[in-house]
Amino acid sequence: MLIRNLTLTLLAATSLTACTLAPPHERPTLPVAQSWPTPQPAQTASAADLGWREVFEDPRLAATIELALTQNRDLRVALLNIEQARAQYGVQRAALLPGINAGVSGSQSRTPASVSQTGSAVETEQYSANVGFASYELDLFGRVRSLNRAALENWLAVRENSRTAQISLISEVAGSWLTLAADEDLLALARDTLAARDESLKLTQSRVDAGAASTLDLRQAQTLAEQARADVAAYVAQVNQDRNALRLVVGADVPADLLPAGGLVTAQIMPDLPAGVVSDVLTRRPDVLAAEHQLAAASANIGAARAAFFPRIALTGSTGGASGELGDLFKSGSGAWSFAPSISLPIFAGGANRAGLDSAKASQGIAVATYEKTVQTAFREVADALAVRDTVADRVSAQERLVSAAADSQRLAKSRKDAGIDSNLTLLDAQRTLYSAQQGLIAARLVRATNLVTLYKVLGGGAPAA
Repeated sequence: MLIRNLTLTLLAATSLTACTLAPPHERPTLPVAQSWPTPQPAQTASAADLGWREVFEDPRLAATIELALTQNRDLRVALLNIEQARAQYGVQRAALLPGINAGVSGSQSRTPASVSQTGSAVETEQYSANVGFASYELDLFGRVRSLNRAALENWLAVRENSRTAQISLISEVAGSWLTLAADEDLLALARDTLAARDESLKLTQSRVDAGAASTLDLRQAQTLAEQARADVAAYVAQVNQDRNALRLVVGADVPADLLPAGGLVTAQIMPDLPAGVVSDVLTRRPDVLAAEHQLAAASANIGAARAAFFPRIALTGSTGGASGELGDLFKSGSGAWSFAPSISLPIFAGGANRAGLDSAKASQGIAVATYEKTVQTAFREVADALAVRDTVADRVSAQERLVSAAADSQRLAKSRKDAGIDSNLTLLDAQRTLYSAQQGLIAARLVRATNLVTLYKVLGGGAPAA
Protein backbone atom coordinates (compact mmCIF):
# COMPACT_ATOMS: atom_id res chain seq x y z
CA MET A 1 0.00 0.00 0.00
CA LEU A 2 2.82 2.39 0.90
CA ILE A 3 4.68 1.74 -2.37
CA ARG A 4 1.50 2.39 -4.32
CA ASN A 5 0.88 5.65 -2.48
CA LEU A 6 4.47 6.78 -3.03
CA THR A 7 4.25 5.94 -6.71
CA LEU A 8 1.03 7.92 -7.09
CA THR A 9 2.62 10.84 -5.25
CA LEU A 10 5.66 10.84 -7.53
CA LEU A 11 3.53 10.64 -10.67
CA ALA A 12 1.39 13.52 -9.49
CA ALA A 13 4.49 15.55 -8.69
CA THR A 14 5.99 14.81 -12.09
CA SER A 15 2.84 16.08 -13.79
CA LEU A 16 3.34 19.41 -12.04
CA THR A 17 6.83 19.91 -13.47
CA ALA A 18 5.69 20.58 -17.03
CA CYS A 19 6.13 24.33 -16.62
CA THR A 20 9.27 26.29 -15.84
CA LEU A 21 10.07 29.89 -15.01
CA ALA A 22 12.49 30.21 -17.93
CA PRO A 23 11.67 32.88 -20.54
CA PRO A 24 10.57 31.42 -23.89
CA HIS A 25 13.45 31.04 -26.33
CA GLU A 26 13.16 33.21 -29.42
CA ARG A 27 15.73 33.45 -32.19
CA PRO A 28 16.98 37.06 -32.36
CA THR A 29 16.40 39.01 -35.53
CA LEU A 30 19.38 38.63 -37.86
CA PRO A 31 21.47 41.83 -37.52
CA VAL A 32 22.51 41.78 -41.20
CA ALA A 33 21.09 42.72 -44.57
CA GLN A 34 18.59 40.38 -46.21
CA SER A 35 20.60 40.15 -49.44
CA TRP A 36 24.25 39.66 -50.29
CA PRO A 37 26.29 42.81 -51.11
CA THR A 38 27.01 41.49 -54.62
CA PRO A 39 23.92 40.65 -56.71
CA GLN A 40 23.30 36.90 -57.00
CA PRO A 41 21.01 35.02 -59.39
CA ALA A 42 17.75 33.73 -57.98
CA GLN A 43 18.51 30.40 -56.31
CA THR A 44 16.39 27.92 -54.42
CA ALA A 45 19.33 25.90 -53.10
CA SER A 46 22.68 26.65 -51.53
CA ALA A 47 25.98 24.95 -50.86
CA ALA A 48 24.55 23.96 -47.48
CA ASP A 49 22.47 21.38 -49.34
CA LEU A 50 25.55 19.74 -50.85
CA GLY A 51 27.66 17.07 -49.22
CA TRP A 52 31.41 17.41 -49.51
CA ARG A 53 31.65 14.49 -51.96
CA GLU A 54 29.40 16.39 -54.36
CA VAL A 55 31.66 19.44 -54.21
CA PHE A 56 35.10 17.83 -54.27
CA GLU A 57 34.71 15.53 -57.24
CA ASP A 58 38.39 14.67 -57.76
CA PRO A 59 38.80 11.03 -56.60
CA ARG A 60 42.30 11.66 -55.23
CA LEU A 61 41.17 14.67 -53.24
CA ALA A 62 38.04 12.89 -52.01
CA ALA A 63 40.07 9.93 -50.82
CA THR A 64 42.48 12.26 -49.01
CA ILE A 65 39.57 13.97 -47.23
CA GLU A 66 38.14 10.59 -46.29
CA LEU A 67 41.49 9.64 -44.78
CA ALA A 68 41.61 12.86 -42.77
CA LEU A 69 38.11 12.31 -41.38
CA THR A 70 39.29 9.06 -39.84
CA GLN A 71 42.82 10.05 -38.80
CA ASN A 72 42.80 13.73 -37.79
CA ARG A 73 43.33 14.09 -34.03
CA ASP A 74 41.55 17.42 -33.67
CA LEU A 75 38.40 15.91 -35.13
CA ARG A 76 38.70 12.97 -32.75
CA VAL A 77 38.78 15.42 -29.85
CA ALA A 78 35.69 17.19 -31.21
CA LEU A 79 33.80 13.91 -31.46
CA LEU A 80 34.85 12.88 -27.96
CA ASN A 81 33.62 16.26 -26.71
CA ILE A 82 30.19 15.28 -28.03
CA GLU A 83 30.28 12.06 -26.05
CA GLN A 84 31.36 13.95 -22.94
CA ALA A 85 28.60 16.55 -23.29
CA ARG A 86 26.01 13.85 -23.93
CA ALA A 87 27.11 12.01 -20.78
CA GLN A 88 26.88 15.23 -18.76
CA TYR A 89 23.37 15.76 -20.10
CA GLY A 90 22.50 12.21 -19.06
CA VAL A 91 23.73 12.93 -15.52
CA GLN A 92 21.61 16.07 -15.30
CA ARG A 93 18.57 14.38 -16.83
CA ALA A 94 18.72 11.66 -14.18
CA ALA A 95 17.77 14.29 -11.58
CA LEU A 96 14.24 14.34 -13.05
CA LEU A 97 13.63 10.84 -11.65
CA PRO A 98 14.08 9.54 -8.12
CA GLY A 99 17.16 7.48 -7.47
CA ILE A 100 16.06 4.20 -5.92
CA ASN A 101 18.58 2.29 -3.81
CA ALA A 102 18.51 -0.97 -1.91
CA GLY A 103 20.47 -1.53 1.24
CA VAL A 104 21.08 -4.14 3.92
CA SER A 105 22.63 -3.22 7.25
CA GLY A 106 23.27 -4.81 10.59
CA SER A 107 24.62 -3.75 13.97
CA GLN A 108 25.58 -5.40 17.27
CA SER A 109 26.19 -3.66 20.58
CA ARG A 110 26.83 -4.49 24.25
CA THR A 111 26.03 -2.25 27.21
CA PRO A 112 27.94 -3.16 30.42
CA ALA A 113 26.04 -3.71 33.64
CA SER A 114 27.62 -0.63 35.23
CA VAL A 115 25.79 1.70 32.89
CA SER A 116 22.77 -0.44 32.03
CA GLN A 117 19.40 0.65 33.43
CA THR A 118 18.58 -2.97 34.26
CA GLY A 119 21.74 -3.47 36.27
CA SER A 120 22.95 -6.26 34.02
CA ALA A 121 24.84 -6.37 30.76
CA VAL A 122 22.69 -6.02 27.67
CA GLU A 123 23.60 -7.26 24.19
CA THR A 124 21.49 -6.16 21.23
CA GLU A 125 21.41 -7.02 17.56
CA GLN A 126 19.54 -5.18 14.78
CA TYR A 127 19.30 -5.97 11.09
CA SER A 128 17.43 -4.14 8.34
CA ALA A 129 16.85 -4.38 4.61
CA ASN A 130 15.08 -1.64 2.64
CA VAL A 131 14.39 -0.18 -0.76
CA GLY A 132 13.76 3.54 -1.11
CA PHE A 133 14.79 6.95 -2.34
CA ALA A 134 16.38 9.92 -0.63
CA SER A 135 15.86 13.66 -1.12
CA TYR A 136 13.96 13.46 -4.40
CA GLU A 137 13.03 17.03 -5.31
CA LEU A 138 9.50 17.70 -6.50
CA ASP A 139 10.24 20.07 -9.36
CA LEU A 140 7.16 22.24 -8.84
CA PHE A 141 8.84 25.39 -10.14
CA GLY A 142 10.96 23.82 -12.88
CA ARG A 143 14.41 24.26 -11.35
CA VAL A 144 15.59 20.76 -12.19
CA ARG A 145 13.83 20.84 -15.55
CA SER A 146 15.51 24.14 -16.43
CA LEU A 147 18.92 22.73 -15.55
CA ASN A 148 18.12 19.69 -17.66
CA ARG A 149 17.17 21.93 -20.58
CA ALA A 150 20.41 23.90 -20.22
CA ALA A 151 22.44 20.67 -20.26
CA LEU A 152 20.59 19.53 -23.37
CA GLU A 153 21.26 22.80 -25.18
CA ASN A 154 24.93 22.68 -24.21
CA TRP A 155 25.17 19.18 -25.64
CA LEU A 156 23.54 20.32 -28.90
CA ALA A 157 25.95 23.27 -29.05
CA VAL A 158 28.93 20.93 -28.67
CA ARG A 159 27.52 18.75 -31.44
CA GLU A 160 27.27 21.75 -33.77
CA ASN A 161 30.81 22.80 -32.85
CA SER A 162 32.02 19.36 -33.86
CA ARG A 163 30.30 19.79 -37.23
CA THR A 164 32.07 23.13 -37.58
CA ALA A 165 35.34 21.34 -36.89
CA GLN A 166 34.52 18.72 -39.52
CA ILE A 167 33.68 21.31 -42.18
CA SER A 168 36.84 23.26 -41.32
CA LEU A 169 38.91 20.09 -41.57
CA ILE A 170 37.47 19.24 -44.98
CA SER A 171 38.19 22.73 -46.30
CA GLU A 172 41.68 22.75 -44.76
CA VAL A 173 42.55 19.41 -46.36
CA ALA A 174 41.21 20.57 -49.72
CA GLY A 175 43.12 23.86 -49.46
CA SER A 176 46.37 22.12 -48.55
CA TRP A 177 45.91 19.59 -51.35
CA LEU A 178 45.26 22.32 -53.93
CA THR A 179 48.20 24.41 -52.69
CA LEU A 180 50.44 21.38 -53.16
CA ALA A 181 49.09 20.97 -56.69
CA ALA A 182 49.78 24.64 -57.48
CA ASP A 183 53.32 24.51 -56.08
CA GLU A 184 54.01 21.37 -58.10
CA ASP A 185 52.87 23.32 -61.18
CA LEU A 186 55.25 26.13 -60.25
CA LEU A 187 58.06 23.64 -59.76
CA ALA A 188 57.40 22.05 -63.15
CA LEU A 189 57.34 25.51 -64.75
CA ALA A 190 60.62 26.47 -63.06
CA ARG A 191 62.30 23.26 -64.22
CA ASP A 192 61.12 23.75 -67.81
CA THR A 193 62.30 27.34 -67.69
CA LEU A 194 65.66 26.31 -66.27
CA ALA A 195 66.12 23.71 -69.01
CA ALA A 196 65.37 26.30 -71.70
CA ARG A 197 67.66 28.89 -70.14
CA ASP A 198 70.52 26.41 -69.70
CA GLU A 199 70.19 25.58 -73.37
CA SER A 200 70.19 29.28 -74.21
CA LEU A 201 73.25 29.75 -72.00
CA LYS A 202 75.12 27.03 -73.90
CA LEU A 203 74.27 28.61 -77.24
CA THR A 204 75.36 32.02 -75.99
CA GLN A 205 78.65 30.55 -74.74
CA SER A 206 79.22 29.03 -78.18
CA ARG A 207 78.53 32.38 -79.82
CA VAL A 208 80.95 34.13 -77.44
CA ASP A 209 83.61 31.54 -78.20
CA ALA A 210 83.06 32.14 -81.91
CA GLY A 211 83.19 35.91 -81.44
CA ALA A 212 79.55 36.37 -82.49
CA ALA A 213 78.32 37.54 -79.07
CA SER A 214 79.66 39.74 -76.29
CA THR A 215 80.49 38.89 -72.72
CA LEU A 216 77.50 41.03 -71.69
CA ASP A 217 75.21 38.67 -73.60
CA LEU A 218 76.78 35.74 -71.76
CA ARG A 219 76.31 37.36 -68.34
CA GLN A 220 72.68 38.18 -69.09
CA ALA A 221 72.02 34.57 -70.07
CA GLN A 222 73.76 33.39 -66.92
CA THR A 223 71.59 35.71 -64.82
CA LEU A 224 68.36 34.25 -66.18
CA ALA A 225 69.61 30.68 -65.79
CA GLU A 226 70.66 31.18 -62.17
CA GLN A 227 67.37 32.89 -61.32
CA ALA A 228 65.50 29.87 -62.65
CA ARG A 229 67.87 27.55 -60.77
CA ALA A 230 67.16 29.40 -57.51
CA ASP A 231 63.40 29.16 -58.19
CA VAL A 232 63.67 25.41 -58.70
CA ALA A 233 65.43 24.99 -55.36
CA ALA A 234 62.85 27.19 -53.61
CA TYR A 235 59.89 25.33 -55.13
CA VAL A 236 61.40 21.94 -54.26
CA ALA A 237 61.51 23.04 -50.62
CA GLN A 238 58.00 24.49 -50.84
CA VAL A 239 56.55 21.29 -52.30
CA ASN A 240 58.14 19.27 -49.49
CA GLN A 241 56.71 21.69 -46.93
CA ASP A 242 53.28 21.41 -48.55
CA ARG A 243 53.43 17.63 -48.26
CA ASN A 244 54.39 17.93 -44.60
CA ALA A 245 51.47 20.30 -44.00
CA LEU A 246 49.08 17.94 -45.77
CA ARG A 247 50.39 15.02 -43.73
CA LEU A 248 49.80 16.95 -40.50
CA VAL A 249 46.25 18.01 -41.29
CA VAL A 250 45.34 14.51 -42.50
CA GLY A 251 46.89 12.94 -39.43
CA ALA A 252 48.67 10.18 -41.34
CA ASP A 253 51.00 9.64 -44.29
CA VAL A 254 49.19 10.35 -47.54
CA PRO A 255 49.77 7.56 -50.10
CA ALA A 256 51.44 8.66 -53.31
CA ASP A 257 48.42 7.65 -55.37
CA LEU A 258 46.31 10.23 -53.46
CA LEU A 259 48.64 13.18 -54.07
CA PRO A 260 47.86 15.63 -56.89
CA ALA A 261 48.62 14.40 -60.40
CA GLY A 262 48.50 16.76 -63.34
CA GLY A 263 48.34 20.00 -61.39
CA LEU A 264 45.48 22.39 -60.80
CA VAL A 265 44.13 22.07 -64.33
CA THR A 266 43.08 18.46 -63.73
CA ALA A 267 41.69 18.99 -60.21
CA GLN A 268 37.95 18.36 -60.29
CA ILE A 269 35.84 20.63 -58.09
CA MET A 270 32.23 21.64 -58.65
CA PRO A 271 32.60 24.76 -60.83
CA ASP A 272 29.97 26.83 -59.03
CA LEU A 273 28.36 26.82 -55.59
CA PRO A 274 24.98 28.56 -55.19
CA ALA A 275 24.89 31.12 -52.39
CA GLY A 276 21.22 30.74 -51.50
CA VAL A 277 19.10 33.07 -49.38
CA VAL A 278 20.83 35.02 -46.60
CA SER A 279 18.53 34.00 -43.74
CA ASP A 280 18.52 30.35 -44.79
CA VAL A 281 22.30 30.13 -45.15
CA LEU A 282 23.20 31.92 -41.93
CA THR A 283 20.73 30.15 -39.67
CA ARG A 284 21.95 26.76 -40.92
CA ARG A 285 25.66 27.29 -40.35
CA PRO A 286 26.86 25.05 -37.52
CA ASP A 287 28.62 27.86 -35.66
CA VAL A 288 25.45 29.98 -35.75
CA LEU A 289 23.37 27.02 -34.58
CA ALA A 290 25.84 26.43 -31.74
CA ALA A 291 25.52 30.07 -30.66
CA GLU A 292 21.73 29.74 -30.73
CA HIS A 293 21.86 26.62 -28.54
CA GLN A 294 24.09 28.50 -26.08
CA LEU A 295 21.49 31.27 -26.01
CA ALA A 296 18.74 28.75 -25.28
CA ALA A 297 20.86 27.28 -22.48
CA ALA A 298 21.32 30.75 -20.98
CA SER A 299 17.54 31.27 -21.05
CA ALA A 300 17.04 27.95 -19.27
CA ASN A 301 19.51 28.98 -16.59
CA ILE A 302 17.35 32.03 -15.90
CA GLY A 303 14.48 29.65 -15.14
CA ALA A 304 16.65 27.76 -12.66
CA ALA A 305 17.75 31.02 -11.03
CA ARG A 306 14.15 32.22 -10.68
CA ALA A 307 13.10 28.90 -9.15
CA ALA A 308 15.65 29.44 -6.38
CA PHE A 309 13.30 32.07 -4.90
CA PHE A 310 10.55 29.47 -4.33
CA PRO A 311 10.25 26.59 -1.85
CA ARG A 312 11.88 23.26 -2.51
CA ILE A 313 10.02 20.11 -1.59
CA ALA A 314 12.00 16.91 -1.15
CA LEU A 315 10.77 13.39 -0.47
CA THR A 316 12.58 10.60 1.32
CA GLY A 317 10.99 7.20 1.73
CA SER A 318 11.81 3.56 2.11
CA THR A 319 10.18 0.21 2.74
CA GLY A 320 11.63 -3.10 3.86
CA GLY A 321 12.10 -5.15 6.99
CA ALA A 322 13.83 -4.91 10.36
CA SER A 323 14.56 -7.58 12.95
CA GLY A 324 16.68 -8.32 15.95
CA GLU A 325 17.73 -11.62 14.40
CA LEU A 326 19.22 -11.97 10.95
CA GLY A 327 17.16 -15.10 10.28
CA ASP A 328 13.91 -13.26 11.09
CA LEU A 329 14.62 -10.33 8.75
CA PHE A 330 12.21 -11.42 6.03
CA LYS A 331 9.60 -13.17 8.18
CA SER A 332 6.03 -12.01 8.55
CA GLY A 333 5.64 -9.11 10.92
CA SER A 334 9.13 -7.68 10.30
CA GLY A 335 7.96 -5.08 7.78
CA ALA A 336 9.11 -1.51 8.29
CA TRP A 337 8.72 1.69 6.33
CA SER A 338 9.44 5.39 6.53
CA PHE A 339 8.27 8.47 4.66
CA ALA A 340 9.82 11.87 5.37
CA PRO A 341 8.80 14.80 3.16
CA SER A 342 10.55 18.12 3.76
CA ILE A 343 10.11 21.67 2.53
CA SER A 344 12.72 24.41 2.41
CA LEU A 345 11.65 28.03 2.01
CA PRO A 346 14.38 30.61 1.29
CA ILE A 347 14.04 33.53 3.70
CA PHE A 348 17.47 35.14 3.79
CA ALA A 349 20.50 34.20 1.69
CA GLY A 350 22.47 37.41 1.82
CA GLY A 351 21.38 38.35 -1.72
CA ALA A 352 22.81 35.18 -3.26
CA ASN A 353 19.59 34.29 -5.08
CA ARG A 354 19.19 37.80 -6.50
CA ALA A 355 22.84 37.80 -7.57
CA GLY A 356 22.36 34.39 -9.19
CA LEU A 357 19.40 35.68 -11.18
CA ASP A 358 21.27 38.83 -12.23
CA SER A 359 24.20 36.68 -13.34
CA ALA A 360 21.91 34.42 -15.37
CA LYS A 361 20.31 37.44 -17.07
CA ALA A 362 23.74 38.90 -17.86
CA SER A 363 24.81 35.55 -19.31
CA GLN A 364 21.75 35.60 -21.55
CA GLY A 365 22.65 39.11 -22.74
CA ILE A 366 26.17 37.90 -23.50
CA ALA A 367 24.73 34.93 -25.40
CA VAL A 368 22.53 37.25 -27.48
CA ALA A 369 25.48 39.49 -28.36
CA THR A 370 27.60 36.43 -29.16
CA TYR A 371 24.89 35.06 -31.43
CA GLU A 372 24.55 38.36 -33.27
CA LYS A 373 28.33 38.70 -33.64
CA THR A 374 28.51 35.13 -34.99
CA VAL A 375 25.84 35.96 -37.58
CA GLN A 376 27.63 39.16 -38.61
CA THR A 377 30.93 37.33 -38.94
CA ALA A 378 29.29 34.61 -41.04
CA PHE A 379 27.69 37.25 -43.27
CA ARG A 380 31.04 38.94 -43.85
CA GLU A 381 32.80 35.65 -44.62
CA VAL A 382 30.21 34.74 -47.23
CA ALA A 383 30.20 38.26 -48.70
CA ASP A 384 34.00 38.24 -49.00
CA ALA A 385 34.00 34.84 -50.70
CA LEU A 386 31.28 35.94 -53.12
CA ALA A 387 33.23 39.11 -53.93
CA VAL A 388 36.22 36.99 -54.94
CA ARG A 389 34.05 34.56 -56.90
CA ASP A 390 32.45 37.35 -58.91
CA THR A 391 35.85 38.61 -60.11
CA VAL A 392 38.16 35.60 -60.14
CA ALA A 393 36.94 34.35 -63.52
CA ASP A 394 37.90 37.68 -65.11
CA ARG A 395 41.25 37.52 -63.34
CA VAL A 396 42.03 34.06 -64.70
CA SER A 397 40.88 35.00 -68.20
CA ALA A 398 43.02 38.13 -68.16
CA GLN A 399 46.03 36.14 -66.96
CA GLU A 400 45.50 33.56 -69.70
CA ARG A 401 45.45 36.33 -72.31
CA LEU A 402 48.56 37.82 -70.74
CA VAL A 403 50.40 34.48 -71.03
CA SER A 404 49.31 34.16 -74.65
CA ALA A 405 50.48 37.69 -75.48
CA ALA A 406 53.77 37.20 -73.61
CA ALA A 407 54.45 33.93 -75.45
CA ASP A 408 53.80 35.62 -78.78
CA SER A 409 56.03 38.54 -77.74
CA GLN A 410 58.85 36.15 -76.89
CA ARG A 411 58.47 34.39 -80.23
CA LEU A 412 58.62 37.70 -82.14
CA ALA A 413 61.57 38.95 -80.07
CA LYS A 414 63.51 35.79 -80.85
CA SER A 415 62.75 36.11 -84.56
CA ARG A 416 63.87 39.73 -84.62
CA LYS A 417 67.04 38.92 -82.69
CA ASP A 418 67.88 36.05 -85.03
CA ALA A 419 67.34 38.44 -87.94
CA GLY A 420 69.63 41.01 -86.32
CA ILE A 421 66.86 43.59 -85.96
CA ASP A 422 66.69 43.67 -82.14
CA SER A 423 69.24 43.18 -79.40
CA ASN A 424 69.49 40.24 -77.04
CA LEU A 425 68.17 42.45 -74.22
CA THR A 426 64.74 42.61 -75.87
CA LEU A 427 64.54 38.83 -75.98
CA LEU A 428 65.60 38.54 -72.33
CA ASP A 429 62.90 40.98 -71.26
CA ALA A 430 60.31 38.98 -73.21
CA GLN A 431 61.44 35.76 -71.52
CA ARG A 432 61.16 37.35 -68.06
CA THR A 433 57.67 38.64 -68.87
CA LEU A 434 56.47 35.24 -70.06
CA TYR A 435 57.87 33.47 -67.00
CA SER A 436 56.23 35.95 -64.64
CA ALA A 437 52.92 35.73 -66.53
CA GLN A 438 52.94 31.93 -66.30
CA GLN A 439 53.55 32.11 -62.57
CA GLY A 440 50.70 34.60 -62.25
CA LEU A 441 48.35 32.28 -64.13
CA ILE A 442 49.07 29.42 -61.74
CA ALA A 443 48.45 31.76 -58.78
CA ALA A 444 45.15 32.94 -60.29
CA ARG A 445 43.99 29.37 -60.84
CA LEU A 446 44.83 28.57 -57.22
CA VAL A 447 42.77 31.56 -56.07
CA ARG A 448 39.82 30.29 -58.13
CA ALA A 449 40.12 26.76 -56.71
CA THR A 450 40.59 27.82 -53.09
CA ASN A 451 37.70 30.27 -53.41
CA LEU A 452 35.41 27.32 -54.13
CA VAL A 453 36.77 25.61 -51.01
CA THR A 454 36.14 28.76 -48.99
CA LEU A 455 32.60 29.06 -50.33
CA TYR A 456 31.89 25.47 -49.31
CA LYS A 457 33.08 26.28 -45.79
CA VAL A 458 31.43 29.66 -45.21
CA LEU A 459 28.10 28.59 -46.73
CA GLY A 460 27.93 25.77 -44.19
CA GLY A 461 28.56 22.95 -46.60
CA GLY A 462 26.54 19.86 -45.84
CA ALA A 463 24.56 21.57 -43.06
CA PRO A 464 21.11 20.06 -42.38
CA ALA A 465 17.91 22.06 -42.41
CA ALA A 466 17.44 24.32 -39.39
